[in-house]
Amino acid sequence: MTTKPDPDKSRHVYGPRGLSAILPALVRPALRKRAPAVAALLADWEMVMGPALAAVTTPRKLFQGTLAIACSGPIAMELQHLAPTLIGRINAHLGQTAVTRLRFVPETQQAPPTPQPVPNTRAATAVLTDMPAGKLRDALLGLGAAVLSTSPRPRR
Repeated sequence: MTTKPDPDKSRHVYGPRGLSAILPALVRPALRKRAPAVAALLADWEMVMGPALAAVTTPRKLFQGTLAIACSGPIAMELQHLAPTLIGRINAHLGQTAVTRLRFVPETQQAPPTPQPVPNTRAATAVLTDMPAGKLRDALLGLGAAVLSTSPRPRR
C-alpha cells in the first residue's frame, strides 16, 4: 500500500503560499493601532452614516466611549444636532454600546487648485507686428504665449 505525500511537508518553507496564510501577519499591525470597533466603522462608514454624511466625515479614534469624527466646521454643527441618532446608528451597527459621546475634530481642508494663468498674447503680438502673416508668425505667437503664461517653478 502506498501512502500519499503530505502536501504541507513537501512544500518548501520559502515557496509560494496562499494569501490567507500571510494576510493576518500583514494586517495585524494596522489593526493593532486602531480599536477593532473603529476598524469595523472604517470599513462600513458609508453604510452606517449614509452616503451624504460619509462623504464629508471620517471616524478617527474611539477612546473610552467617545468617537472622534473629523469634519469641517459647518458640518459639525449639523452633526451635533444629529448626535443621538448617529450614536444609535453606530451602536446598532457594532452590536454593543461602544459609543456614548461624539467629538468633532476639524479636518484640514485641501487647498483649492491654483488657476492656470491666461496666456498673454498681447505682449507677444506687439513684438511680432512687423512680421508678415504666415506659419512662422503663428508659431512664434504660440511660443511667446506659452513662455509668458508659465510661472517660474520654485527651486529645490
